[in-house]
Amino acid sequence: MTDYYVHESSYIDEDVEIGAGTKVWYFCHIQRGARIGKGCSLGQNVNVSNNVLIGDACKIQNNVSLYEGVELEDGVFCGPSCVFTNDLTPRARYPKGKAGYKRTLVKEGASIGANATIVCGHTVGRYAMVAAGAVVTKDVPDYALVAGVPAKVIGRVDEKGNRYEI
Repeated sequence: MTDYYVHESSYIDEDVEIGAGTKVWYFCHIQRGARIGKGCSLGQNVNVSNNVLIGDACKIQNNVSLYEGVELEDGVFCGPSCVFTNDLTPRARYPKGKAGYKRTLVKEGASIGANATIVCGHTVGRYAMVAAGAVVTKDVPDYALVAGVPAKVIGRVDEKGNRYEI
């Protein structure tokens, strides 16, 4: 008996750890070596690739793919259809594989808005907030609010997401 929930339409590979109280909803795939913390929620059609690390109390909305090299610390929110990459120069005919992946770290309490893109090799700081549709091409400081293409700091937020002036 497990102490987490996985909908019958989802597929969980071997060698996966899922913490107590986590819920994996419809049509998800959790791949080998993934580690998911306690009390998380993975919405419909979430893909967690090989060796991805997800902390406790994370909420990953529908249609998000977390590719190898991505790590989410505790309390991270990933909005619907936000995008993570793991290769800066991908080619279909010349794949580099794991050796070519760049690490992406999303620190404790950060939020990523719907349809935002996080280009690999960057860190999103503690309690930072990435606006919907933004494209992150460099590190985001702790408590920063970023928006635009490319994303730029437009303000600051507190741990609850309240905006305040710089």
